[in-house]
Amino acid sequence: MRILVTGANGQLGNEMQVLAKENPQHTYYFTDVQELDICDKQAVWAYMAEKQIELVVNCAAYTAVDKAEDNQELAYKLNCEAPKQLASAAQANGAAMIQVSTDYVFDGTAHSPYTEECNPSPDSVYGTTKLEGEKEVMNCCEKTAVIRTAWLYSTFGNNFVKTMIRLGKERDSLGVVFDQIGTPTYANDLARAIYTIINKGIVRGIYHFSNEGVCSWYDFTVAIHRLAGITTCKVKPLHTAEYPAKANRPAYSVLDKTKIKTTFDIEIPHWEESLKQCIDKIMKDE
Repeated sequence: MRILVTGANGQLGNEMQVLAKENPQHTYYFTDVQELDICDKQAVWAYMAEKQIELVVNCAAYTAVDKAEDNQELAYKLNCEAPKQLASAAQANGAAMIQVSTDYVFDGTAHSPYTEECNPSPDSVYGTTKLEGEKEVMNCCEKTAVIRTAWLYSTFGNNFVKTMIRLGKERDSLGVVFDQIGTPTYANDLARAIYTIINKGIVRGIYHFSNEGVCSWYDFTVAIHRLAGITTCKVKPLHTAEYPAKANRPAYSVLDKTKIKTTFDIEIPHWEESLKQCIDKIMKDE
């Protein structure tokens, strides 16, 4: 299959490139803005026709949650307009599409894990634009799978895990919110799940994917420091109100993964197991 992966320089895009080596039966086109500007409608349609793309995996997004509150136009362009063009071009070429979305489509007021049947009600520009993108992709391309994920980290780029390791080494103490609950997701595990879906065949629908288990950002940080061998930094729990941010975060955004596990027969590791793998790689590369 001829596969286009957009946002190839991001965390998930990089993990898709790593795992491509384990899936050599496909032909890949890994692009970022330098190779293909997905906001350029003509460029998207021309590229997909020329390369005869059979599947698009859209890993590109505007993910700066706080900045999105001020840059609404750009967030909308990248998170809604661009996926719409990718999906429309895919449909025109008889191709399929996998769109990566987010737990931020929910406002976080629930107390039990969100299923795909739960009504989205985003409480931020980021969440709103990502939800619009989901709708456009589902409307424009028949063979579409939308995968919502949460708290993504990897060995690539800047992310929460790397920041907490750096700050843990630099500081004596660190305040982290304890009243936002969710599940970390190792981008390598998400990439593996995407390859499983590609190889088994897309079943149209919306799916949830994160690692197993539940924690707060505070618990996550404590685990990061323990696994990274950081003992000199005291992690203190903070209320969300003590850590003001421009965009609202969901207080509870645990995703129910039953649908993706049963549809594609996917086994998902616990978040601590995957975190250990990632931190071991980060430490080895230092």
